[in-house]
Amino acid sequence: MEVLAIKQRFEIIGTSPLLDRAIDIARQVAATDLTVLISGESGVGKEVFPKIIHQLSARKHGPYIAVNCGAIPEGTIDSELFGHEKGSFTGAHDARKGYFEVVNGGTIFLDEVAELPLSTQVRLLRVLETGEFIKVGSSKVIKTNVRVVAATNVDLTEAIRHGRFREDLYYRLNSVPIIVPLLKDRKEDIHLLFRKFAADFAEKYRMPPLLLEPEAIKLLINYKWHGNIRQLKNITEQISIIENKREISAEILSKYLPVTQYRDLPVLYKNEEESKGVSERDLLYKVLFDMKRDIHDLKKVVADILQGSGNSEDMAHPKSHVIKKFEDEESGALEHKPDRLSVRRIPDEPMDEPIQESEVIEESLSIQEKEIDLIKKALLRHNRKRKNAANELGISERTLYRKIKEYNLE
Repeated sequence: MEVLAIKQRFEIIGTSPLLDRAIDIARQVAATDLTVLISGESGVGKEVFPKIIHQLSARKHGPYIAVNCGAIPEGTIDSELFGHEKGSFTGAHDARKGYFEVVNGGTIFLDEVAELPLSTQVRLLRVLETGEFIKVGSSKVIKTNVRVVAATNVDLTEAIRHGRFREDLYYRLNSVPIIVPLLKDRKEDIHLLFRKFAADFAEKYRMPPLLLEPEAIKLLINYKWHGNIRQLKNITEQISIIENKREISAEILSKYLPVTQYRDLPVLYKNEEESKGVSERDLLYKVLFDMKRDIHDLKKVVADILQGSGNSEDMAHPKSHVIKKFEDEESGALEHKPDRLSVRRIPDEPMDEPIQESEVIEESLSIQEKEIDLIKKALLRHNRKRKNAANELGISERTLYRKIKEYNLE
């Protein structure tokens, strides 16, 4: 089957050579039983490629199942994948078949495979090498004939370097790599996708489809699209529902395009290559160190002004001085805000008494407190939807689930 026919069958929109290359590799590898590793950022559409591989293979009449490894708690993922025997752990009232037993003769898609615990990675490696596995709580070896297609949105080589992923499993999964391109690298497809989504939402909500003015099209194409196709679809839906005007200008479109993204936050790194493996702790350290440096710089500036060495024009008046405002109207706590330095005149009064230096209360620099605060804000913003909160925090849903339990944030 040709690439164009595959696009029509699986409703894939786009003419990008990078996309065509990925589809062509999936077409060629489908006839084999090789393990495939699909790489690409979140929202690029990785989930369609396992379906292509399965439907074009000899296993197309067999079962197919997609498993999100990041959404299954660490304590139950072995049971989900490989099954368990009755009484093997608390709550195991009956024996259960795992996905690898149920999908025998078919294809299993392991999404977010980098989120698998190391112990589960060992079990998966055995299945890939020998086709055998053992249920939780059993000693009986079970044979299975399953084709594995895995996907990840992280750099597995970096995960290996930090000890979070087994190197032997990586090479076993990466028999045939498929790289799904970013939306910003498919500029010729962005407007096509927008028109497709606009038509779909027009039909869904029974309204005329959106039309973009030329300047709006340029803005749409040149935007970075950190959330890739998923972000484009969400923004198209927002505009379709909120805007009464069907012809969208660049000014209207810009209101729906976020100016800043969480991936544009300052990151501690030494060079471009090392920046790819930056951890959450590095990011928090960078923010805290910058905050502390700004506070110290601000204290020095205020001290110089109070001593008469400032350059403010208001210091020329004998009855004025500069007051640094640290506001927190609700709690009364002092909050350091470098951009809130203001000048206020004091009514005429005797200047006999020396000006007392203001007391500066140091802000807590506890990593744990900052992490708890960030998690609370993300959960509140997304109405406690862990998946959305995890995406904004830049961590996996399973990691967020573990931290909620650890900090008792239920």
